[in-house]
Amino acid sequence: MNKKELGELRRRFRADRSAISRVYGCFVNCNGEIVSDLDISLGMTSQETAEKYLGFLKKSLSGGLGKNLVDISFSTQQVMDSPEHRLLTTLRKSRLQDEQARQAFYQQVISSAPVEGNYLILLAHDAYDVPHHGEDGELDAEGSDQVFSYIVCAVCPIKDGKTELGYFPGENAFRCVSGQTVAQPEVGFLFPAFDDRAANIYHALLYSRDTEELPQSFLDAIFHTQPPLSAGEQKENFRGALVEALGEECHMDVLQTLHQQLAERVEEHKQSKDPEPLAMTAGEIAGILEDCGVSQPHAEAFREICTQQFGPDAALQPGNLINTKKVELKTTQATISLDPETCSMVQERIIDGRRYLLIPVGEGLELNGLPIRVKRPGQEPSANT
Repeated sequence: MNKKELGELRRRFRADRSAISRVYGCFVNCNGEIVSDLDISLGMTSQETAEKYLGFLKKSLSGGLGKNLVDISFSTQQVMDSPEHRLLTTLRKSRLQDEQARQAFYQQVISSAPVEGNYLILLAHDAYDVPHHGEDGELDAEGSDQVFSYIVCAVCPIKDGKTELGYFPGENAFRCVSGQTVAQPEVGFLFPAFDDRAANIYHALLYSRDTEELPQSFLDAIFHTQPPLSAGEQKENFRGALVEALGEECHMDVLQTLHQQLAERVEEHKQSKDPEPLAMTAGEIAGILEDCGVSQPHAEAFREICTQQFGPDAALQPGNLINTKKVELKTTQATISLDPETCSMVQERIIDGRRYLLIPVGEGLELNGLPIRVKRPGQEPSANT
């Protein structure tokens, strides 16, 4: 899926736009027991309540592709005949009206949910009349000739609210009360994927609030397939590959230039408004390293290590490999956060046998919020200080 396809689906999660008429689910306590089943007609609830349910489901389609949203692939054998794909297909084809299938699904989630304490499982089915793109590029709702039938799931923690003093008119009294509120989902998914604006039963789209580590037990139980590396794992593997491959050539100017060029690729892709995620091969990044002055053998070693860690045909997403918003320099004495645009101005020097970082300072130098005045050579402190 790409950004446009994702956005097209996300816009449906409003009471006046979606074909979601019912929301199913269950409330699970901290012991893994179903306290109550949910079968809610959105048409019979207030608009505010309906929007709340749709908001939680919509959240399971939020975040960045390749970060919070991860593509899950099924093998051909799984699609042909496997318990996990068969259950998802039954839920979809029955429009979630198969109670036995719903209960079986709930048990799979309960056995693997990455949520501590009480939580809520939400399920909904939507049937989207996919409109054509007109000649002007706009969606033509009158030209729809196919329906995208899909299910969406969200697993939401239930948090204890604050204890507050409340007034009860029937009792004509005040007393302390505390409630429980549904929090944003920790994990969820869409099945099937909406690829090329059509159903792709060989793929699902996983949502994970945690981008550092994907919920492996949940993936095993629901999809029974090996997911790609999380955004956090990609970053750590990338850093490890650089350190191992570059060795003594892992210089300040090399890393500065590499960060700058990857950040420029990310910004150019953002400005182009290309809906497809930005991806680069290990060979392309190895080429950048050579342009930075890294020797060919070391650059080739980087490519080989990445091939081992990410796969021979892996597409690396620069946005997952670096932090485009800041650069962090760390020593045993201090940690310095810099704007990426100023990172190239930092220099490393050996002065009197010791390593120093030189950072140009303009106006606005402060220490703990206090302005620092520049002490001129030969200037002595005044008698009043």
